[in-house]
Amino acid sequence: MIYTLTLNPSVDYKVELDCVLLGELNRTKSESKFPGGKGINVSRVLNRLNVKSTALGFVGGFTGEYINDCLKKENIVTNFVRVEQDSRINVKLKSDSETEINGRGPDITNDQFEELKTKIRQLTDEDVLVLAGSIPLTMPATTYELLVKICNENGTRFVVDAEGDLLKNVLPHQPFLIKPNHHELGALFETRVNDIDEIVFYGKRLVERGAENVIVSLADKGAVLVNKNNVIVASIPKGKVISSVGAGDSMVAAFLAIYEETNDIEKAFCYSVAAGSATAFSIDLCTKNQVDQLLKQVHVHSLLEGRD
Repeated sequence: MIYTLTLNPSVDYKVELDCVLLGELNRTKSESKFPGGKGINVSRVLNRLNVKSTALGFVGGFTGEYINDCLKKENIVTNFVRVEQDSRINVKLKSDSETEINGRGPDITNDQFEELKTKIRQLTDEDVLVLAGSIPLTMPATTYELLVKICNENGTRFVVDAEGDLLKNVLPHQPFLIKPNHHELGALFETRVNDIDEIVFYGKRLVERGAENVIVSLADKGAVLVNKNNVIVASIPKGKVISSVGAGDSMVAAFLAIYEETNDIEKAFCYSVAAGSATAFSIDLCTKNQVDQLLKQVHVHSLLEGRD
């Protein structure tokens, strides 16, 4: 079973306007709302790819009820820890550019954190845990490290999709997969990453530090998968980017869905790239049909083996 962990889930309120006038009344052209958070996005995409998962994390208040109810309506199993304060609302503003206004989120107590740890201790070596996104301000900075140590004790494989120290500090615990974008990869090494060669160079360094598989996307220039055995470069399907929100989460979900089915890294990577693009070309997360259509445009070659 795949479990996804979203420590600070949200109601994502997406609005589109022709333009934004600061200090004046603005009227939306379209609007929609979804249960949000990186781990929740992974569960929603897995569900659309006909793969079951269980969503873990913290929810509270009327917004928490909305998140839980929406996931149940999509037939996604939830096992959240309940908290007193409301789950946050994140505003995604789309006009001539994308602007995000993210809420702070509820306070998490030590007892609530211990309840979450108890749930994760119940996972086994047949499970995968996806840890994705930020941590609430009231939780320890070492939260991810504490949780992946439990995974190591259980033999549970884990995936981490996070930035900065949250990602850097779990590398020695050997995550099965990490998926920084090129900006996040550059930030890890205090530099800027501008091309495929640089992605390969720094991706190999992340493998040396403990990651089993590293996927890095470079917008329309392509994506790269690096592990100890291979370096695979993929082309990106052509299309109009509508919203980048959830594209990386879709890549993680699709990779796990196909890898769990086939145990084939290259096939999983191709499907991952197609899923990320399908979400970027949509106002919502990708559907299976969209991914299958774009998969035809994904072409890969191995830099180590020189094969297509």
